Amino acid sequence: MESNRQKKIAGVIQKDLADILQRALKDSGLMGTLISVTKVKVTVDLSIAKVYLSIFPNKNDKEILEDIRTIQPKIKHELSQRTKHQLRRIPELEFFIDDSLEYIDQIDRSLKGGENPLENPDLLGKRKKS
Repeated sequence: MESNRQKKIAGVIQKDLADILQRALKDSGLMGTLISVTKVKVTVDLSIAKVYLSIFPNKNDKEILEDIRTIQPKIKHELSQRTKHQLRRIPELEFFIDDSLEYIDQIDRSLKGGENPLENPDLLGKRKKS
């Protein structure tokens, strides 16, 4: 379970990182790409922050994630400048793609697209009798 301190630090990091990453995308010429920080999880010892990103459109999200990982030291430096009065030490930042929205969308599409096993039981494999 996360402590209040972990949650507070994660909140500070999430708020500032969203702005930093959006600006970094704009500077790199990737206009029309929206990036949002969906979740930040900080380890108990406050040394690592796992940052989950949602990138839209997600057609080149892997390349964008690699670019972000490449400029991670620069991002960490800017984050430390913004939070120097709130945080003494900035945790190491690890970036991941948050595909939960894509997963939800996929479920939604399959339910709307006639792939509903409740309406079409043949979609499910036959159960074996034991």
